Amino acid sequence: MKNAKPLLTALFFLLTITAFAQSAVIRGIILDENNQPIENVNIKANTGEGATTNKNGFYELRIPSDQDVLVVFTHVSHKRVEQKFNLKNGSEIEYNTVLKVNVEQIAEVVINKNTSQSRTGVTTISPRVIRTIKGAQPGVENILKTLPGVNISNELSTQYSVRGGNFDENLVYVNEIEVYRPFLIRSGNQEGLSFVNTDLVSNVDFSAGGFQARYGDKLSSVLDITYKKPSKFGVSADLSLLGGSVAVETASENGKFSSISGVRYRDNSLVLNSLETNGNVEPVFADVQTYLTYRFTDKFHLNFLGNISLNQYNFEPENRQTNFGTVDEPVALLVFYEGQEQTEYQTYFGAFKANYFLNDKTTLKLIGSAYHATEQEYFDIFAQYRLGEVNTNIGDENLGEVEFSEGIGSQLTRARNDLDALIFNLEHRGDYNINEDSNIEWSVKYTREDIRDRLVESEVIDSAGFSIRPPSVMQPNFQPDVPFNGPLTAFQNIRAFNEVQINRLQAFVQYKKNTKIGEHDAYYNIGVRAHNWSVNGEGIESNSQTVFSPRAQFAIKPNWDKDMLFRVAGGLYYQPPFYRELRDSSGVVQPNVKAQKSFHIVLGNEYSFKMWDRPFKLVTEAYYKGLSDVNPYTLENVRIRYRANNNAKAYAYGLDMRLNGEFVPGTESWFSFGYLKTEENINDRGYISRPTDQRLKFGVLFQDYVPNMPDLKMYLNLVYNTGLPGGSPSYADPYDFQFRLRDYRRADLGMSYEIVNSEKTYSSKWKKSFRSLSLGFEIYNMFNNQNAITNTWVRDVNSQRQFAIPNFLTPRVFNLRLSARL
Repeated sequence: MKNAKPLLTALFFLLTITAFAQSAVIRGIILDENNQPIENVNIKANTGEGATTNKNGFYELRIPSDQDVLVVFTHVSHKRVEQKFNLKNGSEIEYNTVLKVNVEQIAEVVINKNTSQSRTGVTTISPRVIRTIKGAQPGVENILKTLPGVNISNELSTQYSVRGGNFDENLVYVNEIEVYRPFLIRSGNQEGLSFVNTDLVSNVDFSAGGFQARYGDKLSSVLDITYKKPSKFGVSADLSLLGGSVAVETASENGKFSSISGVRYRDNSLVLNSLETNGNVEPVFADVQTYLTYRFTDKFHLNFLGNISLNQYNFEPENRQTNFGTVDEPVALLVFYEGQEQTEYQTYFGAFKANYFLNDKTTLKLIGSAYHATEQEYFDIFAQYRLGEVNTNIGDENLGEVEFSEGIGSQLTRARNDLDALIFNLEHRGDYNINEDSNIEWSVKYTREDIRDRLVESEVIDSAGFSIRPPSVMQPNFQPDVPFNGPLTAFQNIRAFNEVQINRLQAFVQYKKNTKIGEHDAYYNIGVRAHNWSVNGEGIESNSQTVFSPRAQFAIKPNWDKDMLFRVAGGLYYQPPFYRELRDSSGVVQPNVKAQKSFHIVLGNEYSFKMWDRPFKLVTEAYYKGLSDVNPYTLENVRIRYRANNNAKAYAYGLDMRLNGEFVPGTESWFSFGYLKTEENINDRGYISRPTDQRLKFGVLFQDYVPNMPDLKMYLNLVYNTGLPGGSPSYADPYDFQFRLRDYRRADLGMSYEIVNSEKTYSSKWKKSFRSLSLGFEIYNMFNNQNAITNTWVRDVNSQRQFAIPNFLTPRVFNLRLSARL
């Protein structure tokens, strides 16, 4: 499969006709030191736009979007204020500030919130928070796990589940371009870098449900990323014991060309060598990304987003010892290994996006992208195990070793899996501003997916000298009392070869409007999506299906003394099957798999208030999802295997709460709580917990600094999740065996000292070269909690029982970090 056709990096040369000058709105109130409004404050943007405050101190300024804009506030009797903004198209933020007399430094911002995002139920995360808060797997996902409704129980993985959905139910966009994840990943150990390079990010939006029609056809969530358009040259670098990254920003003097590029390298040896399984591990992950923008004229812009990624994971396990049981009766599993695992993922991605600006009413865009992935997963692992009693005699030279074996056995696992995926997208998007308060948006998109896949896996299990047959083979076996005369059969044996082509045609149209209901501000959004897809391939009977997905949102901000906002969102959400959902547990593609269907209803409230003279916001959402044509699956580590038969129905409901604000002046922190219940009914056998039924979730992201040493900063990233129902054997009938993993508890602590920052002045030359420079120390899994991701099941001949031996995640790990910006 490595010899599969390479990616055609020359993608699409785009043409487009009319377009709208993309813009965002800033509005607010300017106050003096006595909290009185100031009239006739002159507000000027460096792009030419301007405004003036009225007698109530109110102003509204429209600025270009997706670029750095410097806005200056001036008044004859007050000192000037300068603030830089970089807002997404259609964003509306409230920016209130205080002008002081005879001072050189401006006062702090009183309120800074995005009212447009609040109306649509979108959570906006500051890129500064993402770049500051690191973790064992740093990136956007490391912050998402602290949000309500988002569950991540594996710090080695970037996969996440939202409100009862699985990993395949989440949309990820970068600059309106959908990005993809690897197909063959089965373990968090094999995962490398998140696609999103945090050094390049200017805006992060996240929606956990009830999202607009403008987003694609998935059931759970949307992560919408915007990369920077730099206005000047800059270099940033980050170096730690786990790898490093460098990002370079450039901009031409005439402002026509800008670029931002990043190189990342990561070596997870420090983390993986702390696991219980000892061996030689070589995890090497690297990628290069670039985002280029060129303004041919004021009316025509062309952008390019490119990515090349290489992930290699080589592992030669040697031995493992896991202690479990009780203090009085300690038990240990001792395993000796032979063989190795070689996993490699190469991905190439490129996308062009063109805009042509004509007037202040209409925009049309054309986006073309291509994604090419070659993945291989090869391993031959022979494991011999002993299960027995542990020596607990203090002072004995054999303390902690297995003395008496209650069970012995072996396991041979083998795989030769290869996959080659080539995906093309061509999309037209349009936007028409009817007036300042209403807008219509539309899109038509064609996708071609060409996938070649070879799946060859086998597993042979021997327990106490007897070959374990697959549970699906219903032939009586009365060993050891009666000899067994049947043929030997591997416990698992999967062989499949698929050549599949999937053609998709998608479209949406949506209308949104800001209006008034009496004295109250109101907003609504209605839209519909259509999705047609056909599955073809060698030995596959062609099949075509079509679904329609109507969606709507409504929000109202009452004219009350308290700053409250209420919203409701809902609709029908379909998820037409991607390749992995078409493939059943035996690896065979089932072209007749239908789209999973979900009815969403989300009720939300936002309450903005002040505490300790600082801004806070409490966001509460209650949700219900009713699902039909559900495609049941099993989840082991991060590998999903579907049944591909749509033979279930399900539901999910819960409550999410998040309180965020300046608990410490000048920093953003939040506390999250989530309750979830999700169950499924397979073949009308009754409702049981789904693999993602994670009932309770608490998350904390807290930032602080030493009052007398504000350059010494600290962050705490804390997550508690109740256990997932993923601890049963993979072959077990879920109706006969409901077993939950232990609760997931983890706290990561980071401390850093800012040697150089923008608020200091320096005499030494070397410090003048830096815009920022910091040295940090991090503790991952600070309390050394033993979290488990799966169980290994071992038979005990003596007691005729099976033991669930937890496969633990990473223990406490220390890391050093150096970050700089020129």
